[in-house]
Amino acid sequence: MMQLVVDGENELGECVLWCERTGRLLWTDIPAATLWAHTPATGDTRSWAMPQKLASFAFTGDDDRLLLGLASGLAFFTFSGAAVTHICDVGPDLAATRINDGRCDRQGRFVFGMFNQKHSPREAIGSFYRLNCDLSLERLPLGPVAIANSICFSPDGAIMYYCDSLTKVIRCCDYGDQVGESRVFADLTGETGEPDGSTIDAEGYLWNARWGAGRLVRYAPDGSVERVLMLDAPQPTCVAFGGPLLDKVYATSARQWLSDAEVAAAPKSGGVFTLATDVIGLPEQRFLG
Repeated sequence: MMQLVVDGENELGECVLWCERTGRLLWTDIPAATLWAHTPATGDTRSWAMPQKLASFAFTGDDDRLLLGLASGLAFFTFSGAAVTHICDVGPDLAATRINDGRCDRQGRFVFGMFNQKHSPREAIGSFYRLNCDLSLERLPLGPVAIANSICFSPDGAIMYYCDSLTKVIRCCDYGDQVGESRVFADLTGETGEPDGSTIDAEGYLWNARWGAGRLVRYAPDGSVERVLMLDAPQPTCVAFGGPLLDKVYATSARQWLSDAEVAAAPKSGGVFTLATDVIGLPEQRFLG
């Protein structure tokens, strides 16, 4: 069972990333428009207010600067001055969609997808995009999406994984400057929960946070389940490897849409969890723009 490391009570904790240079764990609470950072070596935890909902972000070559996936567009953020510098707006219908999950590919480009904010019906009206290192933006030919999640890349960068959470299917495709034909990686139809955020370990196995099922699932490269880790929160959202040896699994969670009774039954919901493992992760790829 994973252990609580930060009792953040986040409404929707997401996009947990470990910075191997600073020894910090960073994540976001999307509805609160707040960026969080925790330093396990000292126990220090702090936060920064964002101008919009922050769904995803990426490290850059400068430890003082992050690339932000804000609700309506992309921006840079500097810790030292708490300054946000706009890059570009994203999406044809910003009233209905916002940026959601995102991660850098092995070439240092930021790949992300959209989230349909209309609850009923939540149609697949968003897209997947790539911010190139020259700050040009392109739409990827991966089809429409309602809730983009599970974006990550094989260790050699030749395969991209992603999903529309509502379909309950994690997909993959051959990946490079061009994107290959989409295929099924793991089908969760008939199982409890939906696929949320993912990461890839050094062996090329995919770790996925199973929203609604209170677990992390490790998938082999052929899509078979290798192991399951449980946590005391029914809505895990994202997973990352961290620690000095990259041998600790971290997971964010949410209490959004839980009733008072459900929160009382799972009071650690919205916290950040961790567990030491026998698996080694990969350093998070940085945006090279």
